Amino acid sequence: MDMEIRIKRAGPECVEGVAVLFDAYRVFYQQPSNLATSRAFISERMAQGESVIFYAQDQAGNVLGFTQLYPTFSSVTAQRTWLLNDLYTVEAARGKGVGKQLLEAAREFAVASGAAGILLETGRGNEGLGYVRDEGYYTYYLGVQR
Repeated sequence: MDMEIRIKRAGPECVEGVAVLFDAYRVFYQQPSNLATSRAFISERMAQGESVIFYAQDQAGNVLGFTQLYPTFSSVTAQRTWLLNDLYTVEAARGKGVGKQLLEAAREFAVASGAAGILLETGRGNEGLGYVRDEGYYTYYLGVQR
């Protein structure tokens, strides 16, 4: 039997549930667990309107995953784009289509917001669902904190 999943946009009332997932996401990427930091980060992004978060929930109300989009702009197209920087599902929900549904919600949101597209940052091997690796540009990163 397939799991019934609802995708919802997170609001301030969802900070705690999303923060738990965000902390697990950070641990997945070899960061130390710190729920207070995760809570503060998610709360600030929501309060400042600096990100859009969608989360997946099953019929019992369990939160199964989330994706976070950050607004950015393309000077070349003179349009808004969205950076999909975070996508995470709990281990028990992996392979059950939760991630695909979150990506679809992000796509629908981008279309509805009039964006030119979505920039996806992901580890190697996570390609798919219509996202194409950009062969014409490289992304570089300069760390500025010591």
